[in-house]
Amino acid sequence: MLLDYHSEIYAWIRGGLFILFVYHILIFFQNKSKLYLYYSLYLLSFSIYLLKDIVHGGATLFEYLNYSVQFLAFAAYVSFARDLLDSRTHLLKWDKFFEISARVFLLLGMMFVVIQFLFGYQFQIKAFTFIAPFLTLFAILTFYIIITKIKNNSAIYFVIGSSVYAILANITFLEHFIGKEPFIKIGIEPKLFVYIGLILQALIFSVIIGAIIKRIEDTSKNAEVRLAIKLKEMEELKMTALQSQMNPHFLFNSLNSINNFVIKSDVEKASDYITKFSKLIRVILNSSSSPTSTLSDELEILALYVKLEQMRVSGGFNYIVNVDDTLSLDTIKVPPLFLQPFIENAIWHGIMKMEGEKTIELIIKKDKQNVLCIIQDNGIGINKAKELSHMSQKRKFFGAEATENRIRILYQNKDVHILTKDISSNTKTGTQVSIRFPLV
Repeated sequence: MLLDYHSEIYAWIRGGLFILFVYHILIFFQNKSKLYLYYSLYLLSFSIYLLKDIVHGGATLFEYLNYSVQFLAFAAYVSFARDLLDSRTHLLKWDKFFEISARVFLLLGMMFVVIQFLFGYQFQIKAFTFIAPFLTLFAILTFYIIITKIKNNSAIYFVIGSSVYAILANITFLEHFIGKEPFIKIGIEPKLFVYIGLILQALIFSVIIGAIIKRIEDTSKNAEVRLAIKLKEMEELKMTALQSQMNPHFLFNSLNSINNFVIKSDVEKASDYITKFSKLIRVILNSSSSPTSTLSDELEILALYVKLEQMRVSGGFNYIVNVDDTLSLDTIKVPPLFLQPFIENAIWHGIMKMEGEKTIELIIKKDKQNVLCIIQDNGIGINKAKELSHMSQKRKFFGAEATENRIRILYQNKDVHILTKDISSNTKTGTQVSIRFPLV
């Protein structure tokens, strides 16, 4: 004799699943995250599936929906898993497989409606019985991939929740092979295992989603705190930085970049940009206290500056540095920030105005008793840049003349040459700046 509390248990579980569905669909409408949409569809599908136990007189309808709605649930489940575990990042090689699997499940759902229409419900049972082992193999393969490729708590708990349902559902499915008699002997209905599996899985998944949300919120709060601290530091550095030899255009454009990141709610990127920018400003301020710097220090400053510009330039650009091994950069004296204006001009008047791969190369080598610094880019060329600059006064060329004067003063006009030439041919364009000064 079956236990008489089954109906009450079923009612509570159906109600719990529906409440979870309503809760997550409301969250979806609030933040538009597909994660909640897929999970809501998953819960809704099984809520509809379980209604067959309480709806009387609708046998024909549920014969059409019974298996189709399960496949809809499987499709939603796979889509939910892709978003929950971020398979596009962590399972790049397998993500396409899961995407195709979701579509196959949707197709099977429609096919089973056709099967019911053409062949009847008993044929549906036979078809599902045939497919069930493949579903089990798919589940085992999926769990194996997730556990081995994604090593975090979310993946572990996801597999646990999925396994709980899969095991209990397969116990219920044994009814098709062994009949109800073994279950009746112990006073348990076969479908009880499906109900328990579904609610346990739903609770585990809800806990995972809650933990992920909390982690995202904590990360966002920490990032916002770091951003606030660094913005305060920026305010303290701003006036001092204006007194340095850095191009004011760069300073103001950097602040605008930070503002744009904040507007776009890209807090992490804003924080990263401010960190690099603050470090650069501190290095500049430290170096500006002396009338000279070393060439090694200049390369360090340039590396920081270029990293910031790479974050700002759409698509980024390549920055290549080639240094003659025979040169001792720590002993070569140069004016502070004497190369930065030329790199800046190469970015904003050269590569910025072109499509395709962008490259700036800095070559430092020994030329007899001189040091030769060559900055060359594959941009539009200086002649074209001057034409565009003439048409638009939004941004002017900066730093070249001032830098040349600083170098001449430092070396007392001894063999100092700065040459800028346009690279223009059938195969390439660009600008080359050559700076030669004594090796002393």
